[in-house]
Amino acid sequence: MSNTCRYIMIGGFLGSGKTTTVARLAQNLSASGARVGLITNDQGAGLVDTASLRAKGFATEEIAGGCFCCRFQSLADAAEKLTEDARPEYFIAEPVGSCTDLVATVSYPLRRLYGDKYTIAPMTTLVDPQRALRALGLTGGRGFSPKVTYIYKKQLEEADLIVINKIDSLSDADRETLQSALQEQFPNAKLLGMSARTGDGFSEWESTVLSLEASARDPMEVDYDIYAEGEAELGWLNATIDWKAEPAADPNEGLQTIASRIQEKLEAEGKEVAHLKMTLSPREGLDDIAIINLVRNDFVPELAQRIEEPVRHAQVILNLRAEADPELLESVSTDTFGELTAASD
Repeated sequence: MSNTCRYIMIGGFLGSGKTTTVARLAQNLSASGARVGLITNDQGAGLVDTASLRAKGFATEEIAGGCFCCRFQSLADAAEKLTEDARPEYFIAEPVGSCTDLVATVSYPLRRLYGDKYTIAPMTTLVDPQRALRALGLTGGRGFSPKVTYIYKKQLEEADLIVINKIDSLSDADRETLQSALQEQFPNAKLLGMSARTGDGFSEWESTVLSLEASARDPMEVDYDIYAEGEAELGWLNATIDWKAEPAADPNEGLQTIASRIQEKLEAEGKEVAHLKMTLSPREGLDDIAIINLVRNDFVPELAQRIEEPVRHAQVILNLRAEADPELLESVSTDTFGELTAASD
């Protein structure tokens, strides 16, 4: 076996399907007999992604408190810990969904400092097609501010591979419109389409990241003032909440109610959801979790994983990013859980 590991970074804006993609790739590699280590990343601790990936049995390290782009040493340390614990042949890293400039701050240093340990896969940037159509001005609907959109487009600019995820949710006309716009505006990237959820088109992307090397081109220019201001406009909240129901209740319905009420409250405030993710883990010995995602204000909260038995007591992990002040996100979430607790008394 080679002493080098394959480093695969899967970026993309909030809600683009990174965790689903990471999980499918890790499952495919594990099924082939390869050892895999995963690294998740967010602005705060207590990540839904970490909980959901560990629940699937993958060796996973978490980097909290900032993006890979400003936590390179933490990334290297996490990889070293995974090497000691799991001896992976593949590292799959999922950066914060509002992070950019990853090629210059992660891929280049890895190659320069640890080139004898890693081969670097092409940088992948996933896109949610409906978000992309709005960000590129191709369709109507509420979008983000110009500064947040700046980050979004910079993620696409630095990509070796732009992957239109959730391709099955697009009409033929919208797919052609989006593909044409991406090819015209970001000509340096290879464009692919797939659905990480169903697996449609996944094998072409997988074979590409496993066989090709990251491109050796000059780092892109980034206005860090605009970048910082755009990041600041995206408030975040990570919280762990004790959830109770008497009598025992359907946990899937509970998560859907929580997500829908938070969505309605933020919509009433005129605030755009970037990504809401929650897991619910029973405290009663069931070895399973329920997972729900919300990726836009006009999107229906979607259960990615269910629990089939009623639950009386559980832990809920909430990760919420929206174009809103953190204080508003906290008050909206606190009010929602308070209302549900009162209703169950």
